[in-house]
Amino acid sequence: MDSAIIGIEQVLNSFSSLELSQINWEFKVDASKWSKKEILGHLIDSANINLQRFVRCTYEEKFKLMYEQVEYVKVQQYQNVPIEDLITLWRLLNQQLVRVLKNYPENRREAVCDTGKNEIQLHTVEFLAKDYLAHLIHHLNQISSNY
Repeated sequence: MDSAIIGIEQVLNSFSSLELSQINWEFKVDASKWSKKEILGHLIDSANINLQRFVRCTYEEKFKLMYEQVEYVKVQQYQNVPIEDLITLWRLLNQQLVRVLKNYPENRREAVCDTGKNEIQLHTVEFLAKDYLAHLIHHLNQISSNY
């Protein structure tokens, strides 16, 4: 889990070094695709869900917590939110997530959470932390690229 913590901290630092004002946050390649602003909103949702998973795994066994990513982005209308607000929210959520993981009880790292929509999919906290980092990097690469 330590590698995931370090990775998330590095992502936060590298995101801060991007020329955020140069990003065309609202452009959509296609009406069915997310803008970079909506991708960041999706990452906010992911941080929220995973923060809850990490917190609840410290004291609950095999609870279920999944989310409908497309519906969350649509309902929260990220396209209409000021980008500065989204960036601040994303940073703060990830800073809290790192704080939780840094202080995670050693004996709960193998606790599991059910993330499945239609079937049971049990994952350990350790797996979820590493998966979260990979997901974060994937989408931040989309934001920082020119498409």
